[in-house]
Amino acid sequence: MDLRDYFQVLRRSWIVISACVAVGLLLAGASVLLTKPSYTASTQLFVATQSSGSIQELQQGNTFTQARVQSYVKTVSTPVVLQPVIESLGLGSDSGQLAQKIKASTDLNTVLITITATDTSPVQAAAIAQAVGESLVRAVETLERPRAGGESPVRLSVVTPATAPTQPSAPNTKLMLILGTLLGLIAGILAAVLRAAMDTKIRGEADLRRVTDAPVLGGIAFDAEANTRPLLSQISPHSPRAESFRQLRTNLQFANVSGAARSVLVTSSLPGEGKSTTATNLAIALAQGGQSVCLVDADLRRPMVNDYLGLDRNAGLTNTLIGAADVNDMLQAWGEDNLYVLTSGPIPPNPSELLGSAQMSNLLDRLEETFDVVIIDAPPLLPVTDAAVLAQRAGGAIVVAGVQKVKRHDLERSLQALNMVGVQILGIVLNRLPNKGPDAYSYTYYTSEDTAQASGDRPTRRRGVKAEKTELSRYSREKTPQGTLASREPSNYPKSLSRISGHE
Repeated sequence: MDLRDYFQVLRRSWIVISACVAVGLLLAGASVLLTKPSYTASTQLFVATQSSGSIQELQQGNTFTQARVQSYVKTVSTPVVLQPVIESLGLGSDSGQLAQKIKASTDLNTVLITITATDTSPVQAAAIAQAVGESLVRAVETLERPRAGGESPVRLSVVTPATAPTQPSAPNTKLMLILGTLLGLIAGILAAVLRAAMDTKIRGEADLRRVTDAPVLGGIAFDAEANTRPLLSQISPHSPRAESFRQLRTNLQFANVSGAARSVLVTSSLPGEGKSTTATNLAIALAQGGQSVCLVDADLRRPMVNDYLGLDRNAGLTNTLIGAADVNDMLQAWGEDNLYVLTSGPIPPNPSELLGSAQMSNLLDRLEETFDVVIIDAPPLLPVTDAAVLAQRAGGAIVVAGVQKVKRHDLERSLQALNMVGVQILGIVLNRLPNKGPDAYSYTYYTSEDTAQASGDRPTRRRGVKAEKTELSRYSREKTPQGTLASREPSNYPKSLSRISGHE
C-alpha cells in the first residue's frame, strides 16, 4: 500500500477514527472527574557557612557548602527530619508515608534547596512544606554541630516560605484531554489500518484494481428506492441512477466497438449483487437508445426478470429449449421501445444441461441474427456452473460486482472461471456505490428538473448537446411495464425477426 492507499483507508474509516477519538476524550474526562485533586506547596532554603574570614576562606566555605547540599537533600526524607513534622502537625501517618508526599531538590552549583509537599488539601500541603523546611534547619544544625561544642559551621535559612496554592497541581485537565485525544487518534488509525488489512470486500475501483485490470464499464450509485422502483422507467430520467445506466450503455458500445459480441452475458460472483436489475436496465437503456434488444432470463434457478417487468414467466426459455414452443411465441414485448423479453419459463431440474445444450446455441444464433443486441441474465458464477457453461455461447460477458457485498478472492475466482472457458470479459460494473465518501459515485453533469422546480431555481448546469437532441425527449416520458404476451403478428417484431417465424 502506498501513501494514497493509506489516505483512502483513513477516509473510509473516518467514523471509526472519530469514535476512537471521542472515546479517548471521554475516558480522559472521566479520569479527570474521578481523580481527587491534589495541591503542591513549596519552600526554599539557603545554605551558608558561618565563616566570615578572608576571601580564600569564603571560597573554601562555598565549595564546602555545595558539597554538603546534596547530603541535606537526602536528609529531608529521613525520620530525623520527618518525625518532628508528624508530631508538630499531628499527622496520622509514619515517616515512610510522609516521605512519599515530600520531594527535595537542588540545582547544580547552587546552595538553594527546594522542598515541595503534595496533599489533597492546599493548606495542609503548605503546612507540611513549611514544617519540613524548619525541621531540616534544626536537624542540620544538630548534625553539623562540633562534638567539642560550639556553633554549627553551616546555617540554613528559609528564604521562601510556603504558601497555600490556589490551583490543584493534579490532575492536569488540559494535558489529560490532549493525551486522551492523541491516544484515541492513534487507536483509531491502528483500527482503520487493521480493518483494511483484514477486510477483503470490494469497496471501490481501488479495491477492484487489486484483482483485475478489466475495464470498469460503469458505476451504479446506491439508491434507497431501488428495491421498490428498480427500473429506469420508474425513476427520474435525470437522476444519478438513470445516468449510470446510460453511461454503461455508452461504455459497452466502446468496449464492443467491433460489434463482434452481439450477445452479452450479465453475471456476478454471488447472489444479491444486482446482476438481474443491471441486465434489465441495461436492456431498457439500449432499447431507449434506438436498438432492437432481446432480454433473455437465463437464470433458471432464481429468475427475477419477469418480476421486475411484470411479465408472464410460465412460458419462456425452457419451453423453447425442450421444443415445446417456438421462440416467436415465447417473446414478450415490453414498453414503447424495441425491447422483447424471453422469460425463464418453468424452472427445470437440469438447468446446466439445458443452458449448455445445442438448442441453446441455436437459439442464441437466431436471436443474434434478429436483434441488434441480446442481453442474457445468467446465474451467479460461484454457486453453480450455469453461467460458465452459458458464457461459452455468448459473445462477451459483463461481471457485476456488488460493492461491500463481494470479496476480492470471490471476484478473482469468478474471473478465472470465465477465463478458463475462453470468454471475452467486456468489463466490470460496480453496483451499489455509495453516494458519499472516497468511493462515491460522481454525478454532476445532469441536473434534475424536478428538484430545480421544487426549489424554485433553474438548473445550475447546462445539458450536453447530445443529451438535448437524442435523449431528453425519449427519457422525459414515464413508461409503465407491459404485463401481457407479445402479439403473435409478425409486424410487431423487429423487421429481421420475421425470418425466425418464416414471414417476410
